[in-house]
Amino acid sequence: MTDVRVPAVPTPPVGADDPAAGGPTGTGAAIRAQAPALLLPGAGLLVAFVVWWATAWLELVHPAALPTPGSVLTAFVEKPAQMLEHTWVTTQEILLGFALSAAAGILIGLSLAASRTVERMFTPLLVAINAVPKITLGPLLVVALGWGQTPILTMVFLLCFFPIVLSTATGLTTTPADLAELVRSWNASWWQAFRKVRFPAALPQIFVGLKVAMPLAAIGAVIGEFQAGEDGLGYVIQQYAGIGDTATSWAAIILVALVSILLYSALMLAERIALPWVRETTSNR
Repeated sequence: MTDVRVPAVPTPPVGADDPAAGGPTGTGAAIRAQAPALLLPGAGLLVAFVVWWATAWLELVHPAALPTPGSVLTAFVEKPAQMLEHTWVTTQEILLGFALSAAAGILIGLSLAASRTVERMFTPLLVAINAVPKITLGPLLVVALGWGQTPILTMVFLLCFFPIVLSTATGLTTTPADLAELVRSWNASWWQAFRKVRFPAALPQIFVGLKVAMPLAAIGAVIGEFQAGEDGLGYVIQQYAGIGDTATSWAAIILVALVSILLYSALMLAERIALPWVRETTSNR
C-alpha cells in the first residue's frame, strides 16, 4: 500500500489573526487604525507651539503683543480658578446661543424649502443681515438690550444662524432624484415624504451648517463680551490687554480656542452617532 503523506499546514503565529490576542483583525488593528486620528491633531498643535515659541524667542513680533508660551502658562497658573470660572461663563453662552440659532435656523430653512414664495421674499433680507459686520451692532445691542447675557446671545445668534439656514434649505431642496422618484411611486403624503426621505437625506448638509456655525458661536460670544460682558473670556481679554497684561489675555484667547476645539469635536462625534450610514455610502479620501 502506498503511503500517502498529508503535507503539514504551517501554523500561524499565536495572535496573528486572533481578535482576542490583538492581531490584525483585533484590538491591535483597531488601535493602529485610530492612531492617526489621535496623534495627528497633537502633532499639529505641537507644530503651532514650536512656531509660537520660535517667533517669541526671536522677537519677530514685539513681546508686548506676543508673549512667550512660558509667560502665558504662568499667567494661567497664577489664577486658575478665575480663568476656569470665566471659561465656564463663555462656554454656557456659546452653547445657549448655538442652540437658539440651530433651532431658529433649521425652522427658517424648512420654511424656505417648503415655499418658493417665502424663499423669494426673505432670502435677500437674510443675505443682507448676514452681510452686516456684526461688531458694528455691538454698541446698538447694548443700548437696546442693556448689559449682560441678552446682547451676547443676540450677537451669537446673528453670527451663526445664517449657515444653518442655508445648509438646511439646500439639503431639503436637493433630495437625490432616485429617492424623490421612489417617494412618488409610493404615493406618499408630504409629511411621510418629509419624515422618511427628505429630512434624513438633508441631515448631512444640515450638519455641515452646524459645524460651520459652532466656531462662529465662539466668536460671537467673545465679541458680545467685548461690548456688553461683565465676565467671560472676552471680558478677560479686553480688561487685561487694557492694563498691559497680554500674557493673561493670551491665556484667555487659548482657552477660547480650546473650548471651540472641544465643542466642534463633540459635534463631529454627534454626527457620527446620528448618521452612521453616511460613512458607508460616501467615498473616503
